[in-house]
Amino acid sequence: MRFESKTVLGWVLTLSLVLPLHSATVIETDVCVYGGTSAGIMAAVQAARMGHSVVIVEPGRFLGGLTTGGLGATDIGNKAAIGGLSREFYRRVARHYAQESAWKYETAQEYFTRRGSGQARASQLEGPDATMWTFEPSVARNIFQSFLNEYKIPVYREHKLTQVIRTQDGKRLVQLDTDREASFRARQYIDCTYEGDLMAKARVSYHVGREANALYGETLNGIRAETPKHQFLVPVDPYIVPGDPKSDLLPFIQPGDGGKPGEGDHRVQAYNYRLCFTTNAANRKPVEPPPDYNPAQFELLARYLEALVAAGRKPTLSQFWNPIWMPNQKTDINNNGGFSTDFIGMNYDYPEADYATRERIAKAHENYIRGFITFLATSPRVPENMRREMQQWGMAADEFPETGGWPQALYVREARRMVGTYVMTEKNCRYLETVTDSIGLAAYNMDSHNCQRIVKNGRVENEGDVQVPPMKPYPISYRAITPKEGQCENLLVPVCLSASHIAYGSIRMEPVFMILAQSAATAAALAIQQNIPVQKVEYAALRRRLLADGQILEWSPTNTAAVDYKKQPGITVDDTEAEKAGPWQPSTMISARLLGTGYIHDNNEHKGEVSITYKPQIPKEGQYEIILLSPPHSNRAVAVPVTVSIGERSQTFKVNQRDFASQGFISLGKFSLPAGQSVTVTVSNRGTDGYVVADGLQVKPVGVESAP
Repeated sequence: MRFESKTVLGWVLTLSLVLPLHSATVIETDVCVYGGTSAGIMAAVQAARMGHSVVIVEPGRFLGGLTTGGLGATDIGNKAAIGGLSREFYRRVARHYAQESAWKYETAQEYFTRRGSGQARASQLEGPDATMWTFEPSVARNIFQSFLNEYKIPVYREHKLTQVIRTQDGKRLVQLDTDREASFRARQYIDCTYEGDLMAKARVSYHVGREANALYGETLNGIRAETPKHQFLVPVDPYIVPGDPKSDLLPFIQPGDGGKPGEGDHRVQAYNYRLCFTTNAANRKPVEPPPDYNPAQFELLARYLEALVAAGRKPTLSQFWNPIWMPNQKTDINNNGGFSTDFIGMNYDYPEADYATRERIAKAHENYIRGFITFLATSPRVPENMRREMQQWGMAADEFPETGGWPQALYVREARRMVGTYVMTEKNCRYLETVTDSIGLAAYNMDSHNCQRIVKNGRVENEGDVQVPPMKPYPISYRAITPKEGQCENLLVPVCLSASHIAYGSIRMEPVFMILAQSAATAAALAIQQNIPVQKVEYAALRRRLLADGQILEWSPTNTAAVDYKKQPGITVDDTEAEKAGPWQPSTMISARLLGTGYIHDNNEHKGEVSITYKPQIPKEGQYEIILLSPPHSNRAVAVPVTVSIGERSQTFKVNQRDFASQGFISLGKFSLPAGQSVTVTVSNRGTDGYVVADGLQVKPVGVESAP
């Protein structure tokens, strides 16, 4: 039987559908997508748009992956780098929230004001090109379903892969079989799972864990010599009997010394669940403790809290998790700090495990987080202020009904990674190496969550966290989603693509997976039309179709909303023209209004050592407004010291670089300034608790408006 996308009836696409199959059912199609993640849905949509029959085979019950599984706070770095079907998804999110009926527990204005974005941001939901990047899981679920309905794409849920059949020469996949006695025959296959299961069954080369820095000439891969972030802030004794190494380690600490810095290992970065919680009593469902809850399991957390108090550092709940507000008083809560929702070191077996073992590992992660929350809400060893606050939180009762309100998708941050025709590495992120066959852009930090928790110098330490931004959005090679020539010529892998651990940490974002999946489906269609291996698809033809479908393949200053020097009244000084001290890093990550073509940041490190001094040339004595330019973001410092010096007089201000309402133009006030060069404005990162950025300075005559 062959499904034609133009004739399949819409009734087969209802949300709860599992298509009925009989013994040894064979389904024939042009394209078979294995994995109903966000990427899998977009791959199928693109194949259908190009006139090919397509099916999605999903091993689990749910579609959409992490995008419908609680990750509603879109991670990307620079949203101007997102195009194609991926951007269309976020347009549909905006169209949903532009409707008054979408707001049940608050208004749009109230939501954006609470996030610090104000009325102006709420108005941006209007218009055909409006996008919104935060959303409830159920909204994402409905949007993905609308895509499937529009293109009449058959979906086979709960079909776990059992084997693949190849041609006699081993070069092509002919069929994949599932545990539901179904066989899927296709001309092209696309593996859109987070684990790379089809890729592995097809005997394509892959890697699990961290590579040694030496393998690809990197600096951020492998075991870390130091892990300054998401770390224990004060010493905590790791032994059951304090001070006695013979008494064994506390729970959640791994044995061994962690390995030699720079070397590779089998460890993958920690997993967790992204929690859609609320403090709204009308929609709050309590978090039940796990069946085997024992507060003694959290002795390490108790000791850490007590050590913080003893050191005079008053602990707060925000130091132990990171709630990001979604619409309707819901959240996307992620890991934060030294002990949080990441179940560090407990996922090493997951990438290569069978389905039953993975389910046990996922359940262990759920039980760990439930126990973590229960401990913080009930233990007398937790400061009372933290207990009271945690007791206000619960699961959003109107989300994840099939799983009792708990998120349906474990956050598998990395598993297998293909070793394909081209391997993306740190060099690509830093523009030390640039590809010429781009199929999309990545823009997020070179990011890894911690990989292990060990004992070092007699105290507990986490190891593996990395957070280093790329210089600017960078292209991803088509060769990174194709297996090596000769391994498999009709398989594309846009999710577990060919990348080193640290480069994958930058690429592995849901919008990018959707971009790469659309590009993969486009290549699959071209390979079908020309009857050639995916490795032989002509890039020029692929590029033409990708651009026609709205993909963004290169980054240039025109991708940002840069402010033209010549249009600004008064005096403007770019960060490139100022005097700098310390290790500033360049970036164009945030697509806010920028002076020139980018800005610089302190990477939230070297506090007290990084500063920038602007020296504007004042043309004549008079009244001027001094405006600091810094694109806002939620990771910015909120009390950045800025010193204005006029001759021998100085005044220091504390500015909030997280303030979205400023749109990046932070007024320091109006000043009477003399002519000449006796005015300086110095921005420092001393004592700051977030990223400090510097984009430029404007000194504007009072009463003169800035140009748009």
